[in-house]
Amino acid sequence: MKIGFIGAGKVGFSLGKFFVQGNLPVTGYYSRQRESAQEAALFTNTKPYDTMLALVRESDALFLTVPDGMIPSVYTQLRQYDLSGKQICHCSGAMTAREAFPGAEHSGAYHYSIHPLFPISSKYTAYRELPGAFFCLDGDGPHLTWWRDTLAALGPTVRIIPGEGKVRYHAACAMASNLVCALAAESLELLESCGFPQDLARQALAPLMEANLAHILQDGPEAALTGPVERCDTETVAKHLACLPDDDARRLYTAASRKLVDLAQKKHPDKDYQSMNQILKEGSRT
Repeated sequence: MKIGFIGAGKVGFSLGKFFVQGNLPVTGYYSRQRESAQEAALFTNTKPYDTMLALVRESDALFLTVPDGMIPSVYTQLRQYDLSGKQICHCSGAMTAREAFPGAEHSGAYHYSIHPLFPISSKYTAYRELPGAFFCLDGDGPHLTWWRDTLAALGPTVRIIPGEGKVRYHAACAMASNLVCALAAESLELLESCGFPQDLARQALAPLMEANLAHILQDGPEAALTGPVERCDTETVAKHLACLPDDDARRLYTAASRKLVDLAQKKHPDKDYQSMNQILKEGSRT
């Protein structure tokens, strides 16, 4: 199983190095920017390719590690070549193998989505953390369980999901990662409006966020829930809504808080949260 990469960005760098470290044979990289392919090949001790065709000929599996919007067009280029028996893989969290590779059933190749559920922020260091990551796979072909078992042997937790669940899976990932950045940014802006320098604002929030996240991951969000919504402290929630700077901030607060009411009701089934729901309903209209 010789693995080649089309695209030499952070994901291509990281997966290539991860595979090489795990003794999987990587042929090398093709990129429209020759310098990028050379840099990735040097980093992984593999080979830069001058043409896509040369990489295709020397590889059994081809990873399209390009931006999501470019995957179908790069695949269209690949279709010019003989792909019989090849494996074509992408790493998008939102797209299934089928929708990323239109007309796949006529290409003679097998098609897979192999998504590392991990924020790859550095092309030179992220590979070290991939053994502790979660990988989600989908696709049609006989190699899917091979990829599951091979990746799991390198350390990650791996799960195959049906294609129809892929978008919901990716939305869940975005909520747990990207949307947390929005909540953190709003919190920091509120602290800065109280006179906190930005560095001190982050320092102040760090123990709170770290302890809460650890509790959520260990015991679940229901057990980790604290604060005015759980206590049904409508007076404090009303004050929060009144102090928020604009409609967007209030909508963010009320949307998240409605979900907290659902958690609080499960945690305290005998408690009446009707007044809290009313405050949040009114707050979303202001």
